[in-house]
Amino acid sequence: MSRLPLHFQILIALVIGTAVGLLLNPGDVAIEREIEVVLKPVDGGISLVETDARGTVLVEESIPDEKTLENRFSKLHELFVSKTPREELRLKVTDPRAHIVEDGNSVTLNYLRHHNGSSAVTRYKADSGDEFIEKFPQWAETYREHGGGTARRIAVIAKAIGDLFLRLLKMITIPLIVTSLVTGVAGLGNASRLGSMFGKTLGYYFVTSVLAISTGLLMVNLIRPGIGANLPGGGETVAGEDESLAKVFGGLIDKVIPTNPIQSLASGDFLSIISFSILVGVFIVLVGGEGGEILRKLFKASFDVMMRMTMAIIKLAPIGVLAFMVFATATQGLEIFKTLAWYMLAVFMALMVHACVVLPLILKFVAKRKPLEFAQAMSPALMTAFSTASSNATLPLTMTSVENRAGVSNKVSSFVLPLGATVNMDGTALYEVVAVLFIAQAYGGDMSLATQLLIAITALAASVGAAGIPHAGLVMMAIVLQAAKLPLEAQGIIIAVDRVLDMCRTTVNVWSDSCGCAVLDRLEGNGEDSTGGGGAPR
Repeated sequence: MSRLPLHFQILIALVIGTAVGLLLNPGDVAIEREIEVVLKPVDGGISLVETDARGTVLVEESIPDEKTLENRFSKLHELFVSKTPREELRLKVTDPRAHIVEDGNSVTLNYLRHHNGSSAVTRYKADSGDEFIEKFPQWAETYREHGGGTARRIAVIAKAIGDLFLRLLKMITIPLIVTSLVTGVAGLGNASRLGSMFGKTLGYYFVTSVLAISTGLLMVNLIRPGIGANLPGGGETVAGEDESLAKVFGGLIDKVIPTNPIQSLASGDFLSIISFSILVGVFIVLVGGEGGEILRKLFKASFDVMMRMTMAIIKLAPIGVLAFMVFATATQGLEIFKTLAWYMLAVFMALMVHACVVLPLILKFVAKRKPLEFAQAMSPALMTAFSTASSNATLPLTMTSVENRAGVSNKVSSFVLPLGATVNMDGTALYEVVAVLFIAQAYGGDMSLATQLLIAITALAASVGAAGIPHAGLVMMAIVLQAAKLPLEAQGIIIAVDRVLDMCRTTVNVWSDSCGCAVLDRLEGNGEDSTGGGGAPR
Protein backbone atom coordinates (compact mmCIF):
# COMPACT_ATOMS: atom_id res chain seq x y z
CA MET A 1 0.00 0.00 0.00
CA SER A 2 2.84 2.41 0.85
CA ARG A 3 4.16 2.10 -2.72
CA LEU A 4 0.90 3.45 -4.16
CA PRO A 5 0.69 7.19 -4.93
CA LEU A 6 -0.74 9.18 -2.02
CA HIS A 7 -4.00 10.07 -3.79
CA PHE A 8 -4.70 6.38 -4.44
CA GLN A 9 -3.98 5.55 -0.80
CA ILE A 10 -6.42 8.23 0.35
CA LEU A 11 -9.08 7.13 -2.15
CA ILE A 12 -8.83 3.51 -0.98
CA ALA A 13 -9.03 4.66 2.65
CA LEU A 14 -12.10 6.79 1.86
CA VAL A 15 -13.92 3.87 0.20
CA ILE A 16 -13.01 1.34 2.93
CA GLY A 17 -13.93 3.82 5.70
CA THR A 18 -17.33 4.47 4.11
CA ALA A 19 -18.05 0.73 3.73
CA VAL A 20 -17.02 -0.09 7.31
CA GLY A 21 -19.03 2.84 8.69
CA LEU A 22 -22.18 1.75 6.86
CA LEU A 23 -21.80 -1.78 8.25
CA LEU A 24 -21.40 -0.38 11.78
CA ASN A 25 -24.34 2.05 11.53
CA PRO A 26 -26.95 0.76 13.98
CA GLY A 27 -29.74 2.86 12.47
CA ASP A 28 -32.68 4.20 14.44
CA VAL A 29 -34.12 2.57 17.56
CA ALA A 30 -37.88 1.98 17.34
CA ILE A 31 -39.79 3.03 20.49
CA GLU A 32 -42.27 0.23 21.11
CA ARG A 33 -44.87 2.05 23.21
CA GLU A 34 -47.75 4.42 22.62
CA ILE A 35 -46.99 8.14 22.91
CA GLU A 36 -49.46 11.02 23.02
CA VAL A 37 -48.82 14.73 22.44
CA VAL A 38 -50.94 17.25 24.34
CA LEU A 39 -51.08 20.89 23.30
CA LYS A 40 -52.97 23.42 25.41
CA PRO A 41 -53.05 27.18 26.03
CA VAL A 42 -51.51 28.35 29.32
CA ASP A 43 -50.71 31.72 30.80
CA GLY A 44 -47.97 33.31 28.75
CA GLY A 45 -48.01 30.83 25.86
CA ILE A 46 -48.69 27.25 24.83
CA SER A 47 -47.74 24.05 26.63
CA LEU A 48 -46.54 21.06 24.59
CA VAL A 49 -46.14 17.73 26.39
CA GLU A 50 -45.47 14.25 24.96
CA THR A 51 -46.12 11.36 27.34
CA ASP A 52 -45.78 7.60 26.82
CA ALA A 53 -48.17 4.90 28.01
CA ARG A 54 -46.27 4.54 31.29
CA GLY A 55 -46.74 8.23 32.10
CA THR A 56 -43.12 9.18 31.35
CA VAL A 57 -42.85 12.72 29.99
CA LEU A 58 -40.57 12.54 26.94
CA VAL A 59 -40.95 16.13 25.74
CA GLU A 60 -42.10 19.14 27.73
CA GLU A 61 -41.86 22.61 26.23
CA SER A 62 -43.32 26.04 26.86
CA ILE A 63 -43.88 27.80 23.52
CA PRO A 64 -44.25 31.59 23.82
CA ASP A 65 -46.76 32.23 21.03
CA GLU A 66 -48.60 30.78 18.04
CA LYS A 67 -46.04 32.14 15.56
CA THR A 68 -43.25 30.18 17.24
CA LEU A 69 -45.49 27.10 17.27
CA GLU A 70 -46.10 27.52 13.53
CA ASN A 71 -42.36 27.85 12.82
CA ARG A 72 -41.44 24.80 14.88
CA PHE A 73 -44.44 22.47 14.55
CA SER A 74 -46.47 23.59 11.52
CA LYS A 75 -48.90 20.64 11.46
CA LEU A 76 -49.68 20.92 15.18
CA HIS A 77 -50.21 24.66 14.67
CA GLU A 78 -52.77 23.99 11.91
CA LEU A 79 -54.77 21.66 14.15
CA PHE A 80 -54.45 23.89 17.22
CA VAL A 81 -55.68 27.12 15.56
CA SER A 82 -58.56 25.29 13.86
CA LYS A 83 -60.36 25.31 17.21
CA THR A 84 -62.00 28.51 18.42
CA PRO A 85 -61.69 29.27 21.24
CA ARG A 86 -58.31 27.59 21.71
CA GLU A 87 -58.62 24.39 23.72
CA GLU A 88 -56.60 21.30 24.57
CA LEU A 89 -55.43 19.26 21.58
CA ARG A 90 -54.57 15.57 21.98
CA LEU A 91 -52.91 13.60 19.23
CA LYS A 92 -51.29 10.18 18.93
CA VAL A 93 -47.59 10.23 18.03
CA THR A 94 -46.74 7.77 15.24
CA ASP A 95 -43.49 6.07 14.21
CA PRO A 96 -41.45 7.21 17.28
CA ARG A 97 -37.73 6.45 16.97
CA ALA A 98 -34.46 7.46 18.61
CA HIS A 99 -31.03 7.81 17.07
CA ILE A 100 -28.03 7.89 19.40
CA VAL A 101 -24.68 9.46 18.42
CA GLU A 102 -21.59 9.13 20.63
CA ASP A 103 -18.24 10.69 19.69
CA GLY A 104 -16.20 10.38 22.87
CA ASN A 105 -16.84 14.00 23.85
CA SER A 106 -20.64 14.04 23.91
CA VAL A 107 -23.79 11.95 23.68
CA THR A 108 -26.64 13.10 21.41
CA LEU A 109 -30.07 11.49 21.11
CA ASN A 110 -32.34 12.57 18.27
CA TYR A 111 -36.00 11.80 19.01
CA LEU A 112 -37.84 11.41 15.67
CA ARG A 113 -41.61 10.97 15.27
CA HIS A 114 -44.69 12.05 13.29
CA HIS A 115 -47.52 14.36 14.33
CA ASN A 116 -50.53 13.69 12.07
CA GLY A 117 -48.18 12.66 9.23
CA SER A 118 -45.71 15.53 9.74
CA SER A 119 -42.24 14.57 10.95
CA ALA A 120 -40.66 16.20 14.02
CA VAL A 121 -37.22 16.03 15.60
CA THR A 122 -36.09 16.93 19.13
CA ARG A 123 -32.42 16.81 20.07
CA TYR A 124 -30.98 15.96 23.52
CA LYS A 125 -27.26 16.40 24.17
CA ALA A 126 -24.89 15.92 27.12
CA ASP A 127 -21.11 15.71 27.59
CA SER A 128 -21.08 12.09 28.78
CA GLY A 129 -23.29 9.06 29.23
CA ASP A 130 -23.63 9.61 32.98
CA GLU A 131 -24.54 13.25 32.47
CA PHE A 132 -27.05 12.28 29.76
CA ILE A 133 -28.82 9.83 32.12
CA GLU A 134 -28.89 12.44 34.90
CA LYS A 135 -30.02 15.29 32.62
CA PHE A 136 -32.62 13.36 30.61
CA PRO A 137 -33.95 10.56 32.85
CA GLN A 138 -36.86 9.95 30.46
CA TRP A 139 -34.33 8.57 27.95
CA ALA A 140 -32.15 6.70 30.47
CA GLU A 141 -33.64 3.29 29.64
CA THR A 142 -33.23 3.82 25.88
CA TYR A 143 -29.62 4.93 26.32
CA ARG A 144 -28.71 2.07 28.67
CA GLU A 145 -30.21 -0.48 26.28
CA HIS A 146 -28.91 0.91 22.98
CA GLY A 147 -26.03 3.21 23.90
CA GLY A 148 -22.45 2.00 23.90
CA GLY A 149 -22.08 -1.37 22.20
CA THR A 150 -19.24 -2.62 20.00
CA ALA A 151 -20.27 -0.67 16.88
CA ARG A 152 -20.46 2.63 18.74
CA ARG A 153 -17.16 1.96 20.55
CA ILE A 154 -15.46 1.38 17.20
CA ALA A 155 -16.96 4.63 15.90
CA VAL A 156 -15.70 6.52 18.98
CA ILE A 157 -12.20 5.02 18.55
CA ALA A 158 -12.26 6.00 14.86
CA LYS A 159 -13.26 9.55 15.82
CA ALA A 160 -10.36 9.71 18.33
CA ILE A 161 -7.86 8.55 15.67
CA GLY A 162 -9.26 11.04 13.16
CA ASP A 163 -9.09 13.85 15.72
CA LEU A 164 -5.45 12.99 16.40
CA PHE A 165 -4.64 13.40 12.71
CA LEU A 166 -6.64 16.64 12.64
CA ARG A 167 -4.69 17.96 15.65
CA LEU A 168 -1.41 17.24 13.85
CA LEU A 169 -2.62 19.22 10.84
CA LYS A 170 -3.84 22.10 13.01
CA MET A 171 -0.56 22.07 14.91
CA ILE A 172 1.41 23.06 11.83
CA THR A 173 -1.22 25.25 10.14
CA ILE A 174 -0.42 28.55 11.87
CA PRO A 175 3.42 28.21 11.73
CA LEU A 176 3.05 27.26 8.07
CA ILE A 177 0.81 30.27 7.32
CA VAL A 178 3.18 32.73 9.04
CA THR A 179 6.40 31.41 7.52
CA SER A 180 4.93 30.91 4.03
CA LEU A 181 3.24 34.33 3.90
CA VAL A 182 6.28 36.23 5.18
CA THR A 183 8.58 34.29 2.84
CA GLY A 184 6.26 34.75 -0.14
CA VAL A 185 5.67 38.48 0.39
CA ALA A 186 9.35 39.19 1.15
CA GLY A 187 10.30 37.25 -1.98
CA LEU A 188 8.16 39.49 -4.21
CA GLY A 189 10.89 42.11 -4.03
CA ASN A 190 8.68 45.20 -3.95
CA ALA A 191 5.36 46.31 -2.45
CA SER A 192 3.77 47.11 -5.82
CA ARG A 193 3.82 43.42 -6.83
CA LEU A 194 2.04 42.60 -3.57
CA GLY A 195 -0.67 45.16 -4.33
CA SER A 196 -1.13 43.72 -7.81
CA MET A 197 -1.40 40.14 -6.54
CA PHE A 198 -3.74 41.15 -3.72
CA GLY A 199 -6.12 42.89 -6.14
CA LYS A 200 -6.12 39.96 -8.58
CA THR A 201 -6.70 37.47 -5.74
CA LEU A 202 -9.68 39.37 -4.35
CA GLY A 203 -11.02 39.78 -7.88
CA TYR A 204 -10.85 36.03 -8.46
CA TYR A 205 -12.59 35.30 -5.15
CA PHE A 206 -15.35 37.81 -5.88
CA VAL A 207 -16.01 36.44 -9.39
CA THR A 208 -16.08 32.79 -8.30
CA SER A 209 -18.35 33.60 -5.33
CA VAL A 210 -20.82 35.37 -7.65
CA LEU A 211 -20.71 32.41 -10.06
CA ALA A 212 -21.25 29.96 -7.17
CA ILE A 213 -24.26 31.88 -5.85
CA SER A 214 -25.70 32.17 -9.37
CA THR A 215 -25.33 28.41 -9.81
CA GLY A 216 -27.13 27.84 -6.51
CA LEU A 217 -29.98 30.15 -7.56
CA LEU A 218 -30.34 28.39 -10.90
CA MET A 219 -30.34 24.89 -9.40
CA VAL A 220 -32.82 25.62 -6.60
CA ASN A 221 -35.24 27.16 -9.12
CA LEU A 222 -34.90 24.17 -11.46
CA ILE A 223 -35.30 21.45 -8.81
CA ARG A 224 -37.55 23.48 -6.44
CA PRO A 225 -36.84 21.13 -3.51
CA GLY A 226 -38.97 23.02 -0.99
CA ILE A 227 -42.26 23.01 -2.92
CA GLY A 228 -44.54 20.61 -1.08
CA ALA A 229 -41.73 19.59 1.29
CA ASN A 230 -42.80 18.20 4.66
CA LEU A 231 -40.15 19.73 6.94
CA PRO A 232 -39.51 18.08 10.29
CA GLY A 233 -40.90 20.12 13.20
CA GLY A 234 -39.01 20.90 16.37
CA GLY A 235 -36.23 22.97 14.90
CA GLU A 236 -34.54 25.46 17.22
CA THR A 237 -32.41 28.53 16.67
CA VAL A 238 -28.85 27.21 16.50
CA ALA A 239 -26.64 30.30 16.17
CA GLY A 240 -26.44 33.87 14.99
CA GLU A 241 -29.74 35.15 16.38
CA ASP A 242 -28.26 38.54 17.31
CA GLU A 243 -25.97 38.86 14.27
CA SER A 244 -26.30 41.44 11.52
CA LEU A 245 -24.19 42.36 8.51
CA ALA A 246 -23.07 45.61 10.16
CA LYS A 247 -22.00 43.76 13.30
CA VAL A 248 -20.20 41.07 11.32
CA PHE A 249 -18.30 43.58 9.16
CA GLY A 250 -17.40 45.58 12.28
CA GLY A 251 -15.87 42.44 13.75
CA LEU A 252 -14.10 41.78 10.46
CA ILE A 253 -12.32 45.16 10.59
CA ASP A 254 -11.31 44.50 14.20
CA LYS A 255 -9.76 41.19 13.18
CA VAL A 256 -7.87 42.65 10.21
CA ILE A 257 -5.98 45.02 12.54
CA PRO A 258 -4.90 42.96 15.58
CA THR A 259 -4.07 44.84 18.79
CA ASN A 260 -1.99 41.90 20.02
CA PRO A 261 -0.47 39.70 17.26
CA ILE A 262 0.89 37.23 19.80
CA GLN A 263 -2.59 36.71 21.23
CA SER A 264 -3.94 36.26 17.70
CA LEU A 265 -1.35 33.55 17.06
CA ALA A 266 -2.26 31.79 20.30
CA SER A 267 -6.01 31.94 19.63
CA GLY A 268 -5.72 30.96 15.96
CA ASP A 269 -7.35 34.14 14.62
CA PHE A 270 -6.59 33.59 10.93
CA LEU A 271 -7.45 37.04 9.59
CA SER A 272 -5.28 38.76 12.18
CA ILE A 273 -2.42 36.33 11.54
CA ILE A 274 -2.63 36.83 7.76
CA SER A 275 -2.71 40.64 7.92
CA PHE A 276 0.18 40.82 10.40
CA SER A 277 2.28 38.29 8.42
CA ILE A 278 1.75 40.29 5.21
CA LEU A 279 2.86 43.47 6.98
CA VAL A 280 6.00 41.74 8.31
CA GLY A 281 6.86 40.57 4.79
CA VAL A 282 6.26 44.06 3.34
CA PHE A 283 8.50 45.75 5.88
CA ILE A 284 11.26 43.18 5.41
CA VAL A 285 11.25 44.32 1.77
CA LEU A 286 11.20 48.01 2.76
CA VAL A 287 14.02 47.64 5.32
CA GLY A 288 16.16 45.70 2.86
CA GLY A 289 19.93 45.56 3.36
CA GLU A 290 21.67 43.02 5.54
CA GLY A 291 18.96 43.04 8.24
CA GLY A 292 16.20 42.40 5.74
CA GLU A 293 18.19 39.60 4.12
CA ILE A 294 18.84 37.92 7.50
CA LEU A 295 15.11 37.97 8.33
CA ARG A 296 14.18 36.72 4.86
CA LYS A 297 16.59 33.77 5.19
CA LEU A 298 15.32 33.06 8.73
CA PHE A 299 11.70 32.85 7.61
CA LYS A 300 12.68 30.83 4.51
CA ALA A 301 14.56 28.32 6.67
CA SER A 302 11.58 28.15 9.06
CA PHE A 303 9.24 27.58 6.13
CA ASP A 304 11.45 24.71 4.85
CA VAL A 305 11.28 23.09 8.31
CA MET A 306 7.48 23.46 8.41
CA MET A 307 7.14 21.96 4.94
CA ARG A 308 9.29 18.98 5.92
CA MET A 309 7.11 18.48 9.00
CA THR A 310 4.02 18.79 6.81
CA MET A 311 5.27 16.09 4.44
CA ALA A 312 5.79 13.74 7.39
CA ILE A 313 2.27 14.34 8.71
CA ILE A 314 0.72 13.97 5.26
CA LYS A 315 1.95 10.38 5.10
CA LEU A 316 -0.62 9.68 7.83
CA ALA A 317 -3.47 11.13 5.74
CA PRO A 318 -4.89 7.74 4.62
CA ILE A 319 -5.24 6.67 8.27
CA GLY A 320 -6.95 9.96 9.20
CA VAL A 321 -9.32 9.80 6.22
CA LEU A 322 -10.21 6.17 6.96
CA ALA A 323 -11.00 7.01 10.60
CA PHE A 324 -13.11 10.07 9.76
CA MET A 325 -15.16 8.23 7.15
CA VAL A 326 -15.83 5.32 9.53
CA PHE A 327 -17.17 7.74 12.15
CA ALA A 328 -19.14 9.92 9.71
CA THR A 329 -21.00 7.03 8.07
CA ALA A 330 -21.43 5.00 11.30
CA THR A 331 -23.17 7.79 13.21
CA GLN A 332 -25.46 9.48 10.69
CA GLY A 333 -29.16 8.73 11.05
CA LEU A 334 -30.51 7.57 7.70
CA GLU A 335 -34.19 8.50 8.16
CA ILE A 336 -33.61 12.27 8.14
CA PHE A 337 -31.76 11.93 4.81
CA LYS A 338 -34.91 10.51 3.23
CA THR A 339 -36.96 13.46 4.53
CA LEU A 340 -34.53 16.07 3.16
CA ALA A 341 -33.48 14.13 0.04
CA TRP A 342 -34.57 16.75 -2.53
CA TYR A 343 -32.87 19.53 -0.57
CA MET A 344 -29.62 17.54 -0.40
CA LEU A 345 -29.86 16.75 -4.12
CA ALA A 346 -30.24 20.47 -4.97
CA VAL A 347 -27.17 21.40 -2.87
CA PHE A 348 -25.12 18.51 -4.24
CA MET A 349 -26.03 19.21 -7.88
CA ALA A 350 -25.24 22.92 -7.52
CA LEU A 351 -21.87 22.13 -5.91
CA MET A 352 -21.12 19.60 -8.68
CA VAL A 353 -21.90 22.11 -11.45
CA HIS A 354 -19.68 24.75 -9.82
CA ALA A 355 -16.82 22.32 -9.11
CA CYS A 356 -16.97 20.22 -12.29
CA VAL A 357 -18.06 22.80 -14.89
CA VAL A 358 -17.49 26.42 -13.79
CA LEU A 359 -14.10 26.10 -12.09
CA PRO A 360 -12.63 23.73 -14.76
CA LEU A 361 -13.62 26.25 -17.46
CA ILE A 362 -11.74 28.94 -15.53
CA LEU A 363 -8.76 26.58 -15.25
CA LYS A 364 -8.76 25.82 -18.97
CA PHE A 365 -9.32 29.28 -20.42
CA VAL A 366 -7.78 31.58 -17.80
CA ALA A 367 -5.08 29.50 -16.10
CA LYS A 368 -4.36 27.53 -19.29
CA ARG A 369 -4.27 24.28 -17.31
CA LYS A 370 -5.70 20.84 -18.07
CA PRO A 371 -8.52 20.50 -15.49
CA LEU A 372 -8.32 16.70 -15.11
CA GLU A 373 -4.55 16.71 -14.58
CA PHE A 374 -4.80 19.60 -12.12
CA ALA A 375 -7.59 17.81 -10.22
CA GLN A 376 -5.45 14.67 -10.02
CA ALA A 377 -2.57 16.73 -8.65
CA MET A 378 -4.88 18.21 -5.99
CA SER A 379 -6.68 14.93 -5.17
CA PRO A 380 -4.90 14.27 -1.82
CA ALA A 381 -5.99 17.68 -0.52
CA LEU A 382 -9.52 17.36 -1.93
CA MET A 383 -10.14 13.92 -0.41
CA THR A 384 -8.73 15.06 2.94
CA ALA A 385 -10.96 18.16 2.85
CA PHE A 386 -13.96 15.91 2.16
CA SER A 387 -13.26 13.59 5.10
CA THR A 388 -12.29 16.27 7.67
CA ALA A 389 -14.76 19.01 6.55
CA SER A 390 -12.14 21.62 7.50
CA SER A 391 -10.44 23.82 4.90
CA ASN A 392 -8.16 25.38 7.53
CA ALA A 393 -6.96 22.01 8.79
CA THR A 394 -6.44 20.84 5.18
CA LEU A 395 -4.34 23.93 4.35
CA PRO A 396 -0.91 22.24 4.86
CA LEU A 397 -1.89 19.41 2.52
CA THR A 398 -3.37 21.89 0.01
CA MET A 399 -0.16 23.91 0.01
CA THR A 400 2.01 20.83 -0.46
CA SER A 401 -0.16 19.48 -3.30
CA VAL A 402 -0.39 22.78 -5.18
CA GLU A 403 3.38 23.34 -5.03
CA ASN A 404 4.91 19.86 -5.29
CA ARG A 405 2.26 18.12 -7.40
CA ALA A 406 0.71 20.97 -9.44
CA GLY A 407 3.92 23.01 -9.80
CA VAL A 408 2.52 26.38 -8.68
CA SER A 409 5.06 28.96 -7.50
CA ASN A 410 5.49 29.20 -3.73
CA LYS A 411 5.29 33.00 -4.02
CA VAL A 412 1.72 32.59 -5.29
CA SER A 413 0.53 29.68 -3.14
CA SER A 414 1.91 31.13 0.10
CA PHE A 415 -0.20 34.26 -0.45
CA VAL A 416 -3.35 32.93 -2.15
CA LEU A 417 -4.04 29.79 -0.08
CA PRO A 418 -4.00 31.24 3.47
CA LEU A 419 -6.15 34.13 2.30
CA GLY A 420 -8.49 31.79 0.44
CA ALA A 421 -8.89 29.40 3.39
CA THR A 422 -10.21 32.36 5.37
CA VAL A 423 -12.23 34.55 2.99
CA ASN A 424 -13.03 32.41 -0.07
CA MET A 425 -16.23 30.47 0.63
CA ASP A 426 -17.64 29.50 -2.78
CA GLY A 427 -19.19 26.27 -1.54
CA THR A 428 -20.51 27.82 1.66
CA ALA A 429 -22.10 30.83 -0.09
CA LEU A 430 -23.75 28.50 -2.63
CA TYR A 431 -25.00 26.26 0.17
CA GLU A 432 -26.49 29.19 2.10
CA VAL A 433 -28.48 30.37 -0.93
CA VAL A 434 -29.89 26.90 -1.67
CA ALA A 435 -30.69 26.25 2.02
CA VAL A 436 -32.48 29.57 2.55
CA LEU A 437 -34.49 29.32 -0.68
CA PHE A 438 -35.40 25.71 0.19
CA ILE A 439 -36.74 26.90 3.56
CA ALA A 440 -38.55 29.80 1.86
CA GLN A 441 -40.19 27.44 -0.65
CA ALA A 442 -41.24 25.04 2.11
CA TYR A 443 -42.78 27.82 4.22
CA GLY A 444 -44.38 29.96 1.55
CA GLY A 445 -43.90 28.66 -1.98
CA ASP A 446 -41.90 30.43 -4.69
CA MET A 447 -40.17 33.76 -3.97
CA SER A 448 -40.04 36.79 -6.24
CA LEU A 449 -36.92 37.52 -8.28
CA ALA A 450 -36.24 40.64 -6.18
CA THR A 451 -36.31 38.62 -2.95
CA GLN A 452 -34.03 35.97 -4.45
CA LEU A 453 -31.54 38.66 -5.52
CA LEU A 454 -31.67 40.13 -2.00
CA ILE A 455 -30.85 36.69 -0.59
CA ALA A 456 -28.00 36.27 -3.10
CA ILE A 457 -26.47 39.67 -2.32
CA THR A 458 -26.81 39.10 1.44
CA ALA A 459 -25.18 35.66 1.13
CA LEU A 460 -22.30 37.16 -0.88
CA ALA A 461 -21.73 39.93 1.68
CA ALA A 462 -22.06 37.50 4.60
CA SER A 463 -19.59 35.04 3.04
CA VAL A 464 -16.94 37.79 3.07
CA GLY A 465 -17.91 39.30 6.40
CA ALA A 466 -18.11 36.00 8.28
CA ALA A 467 -14.46 35.17 7.54
CA GLY A 468 -12.72 33.86 10.62
CA ILE A 469 -15.93 33.56 12.68
CA PRO A 470 -16.36 30.18 14.43
CA HIS A 471 -19.27 28.23 12.89
CA ALA A 472 -19.34 30.85 10.13
CA GLY A 473 -21.85 28.81 8.10
CA LEU A 474 -24.49 29.00 10.85
CA VAL A 475 -23.87 32.73 11.41
CA MET A 476 -24.16 33.36 7.66
CA MET A 477 -27.40 31.40 7.47
CA ALA A 478 -28.90 33.33 10.38
CA ILE A 479 -28.08 36.65 8.67
CA VAL A 480 -29.59 35.52 5.35
CA LEU A 481 -32.71 34.08 7.03
CA GLN A 482 -33.27 37.38 8.82
CA ALA A 483 -32.82 39.32 5.56
CA ALA A 484 -35.47 37.11 3.92
CA LYS A 485 -37.75 37.41 7.00
CA LEU A 486 -37.73 33.65 7.53
CA PRO A 487 -37.81 31.92 10.95
CA LEU A 488 -34.42 31.22 12.52
CA GLU A 489 -35.82 27.98 13.90
CA ALA A 490 -35.43 26.57 10.39
CA GLN A 491 -31.69 26.26 11.13
CA GLY A 492 -32.40 23.44 13.53
CA ILE A 493 -34.37 21.57 10.88
CA ILE A 494 -31.61 21.18 8.30
CA ILE A 495 -28.67 20.97 10.71
CA ALA A 496 -29.29 17.20 10.93
CA VAL A 497 -27.80 16.69 7.46
CA ASP A 498 -25.21 19.44 7.74
CA ARG A 499 -22.22 17.16 8.32
CA VAL A 500 -22.49 15.45 4.92
CA LEU A 501 -23.13 18.72 3.07
CA ASP A 502 -20.30 20.38 5.02
CA MET A 503 -17.92 17.74 3.68
CA CYS A 504 -19.05 18.51 0.12
CA ARG A 505 -18.91 22.31 0.38
CA THR A 506 -15.51 22.25 2.13
CA THR A 507 -14.14 20.22 -0.78
CA VAL A 508 -15.48 22.85 -3.20
CA ASN A 509 -13.91 25.64 -1.10
CA VAL A 510 -10.50 23.94 -1.24
CA TRP A 511 -10.87 23.21 -4.97
CA SER A 512 -11.71 26.88 -5.63
CA ASP A 513 -8.66 28.02 -3.62
CA SER A 514 -6.46 25.62 -5.60
CA CYS A 515 -7.84 26.88 -8.93
CA GLY A 516 -7.18 30.42 -7.71
CA CYS A 517 -3.53 29.51 -7.25
CA ALA A 518 -3.33 28.28 -10.86
CA VAL A 519 -5.06 31.44 -12.14
CA LEU A 520 -2.80 33.79 -10.15
CA ASP A 521 0.27 31.79 -11.15
CA ARG A 522 -0.65 32.39 -14.80
CA LEU A 523 -1.58 36.05 -14.35
CA GLU A 524 1.63 36.76 -12.45
CA GLY A 525 3.60 35.31 -15.36
CA ASN A 526 5.42 32.62 -13.39
CA GLY A 527 4.96 30.05 -16.16
CA GLU A 528 7.26 27.10 -15.63
CA ASP A 529 9.29 28.98 -13.00
CA SER A 530 8.01 27.40 -9.81
CA THR A 531 9.52 26.21 -6.59
CA GLY A 532 7.38 23.09 -6.66
CA GLY A 533 9.08 19.91 -7.65
CA GLY A 534 6.24 18.27 -9.51
CA GLY A 535 6.04 20.33 -12.69
CA ALA A 536 2.78 22.02 -13.59
CA PRO A 537 0.23 19.92 -15.37
CA ARG A 538 -0.66 21.64 -18.62
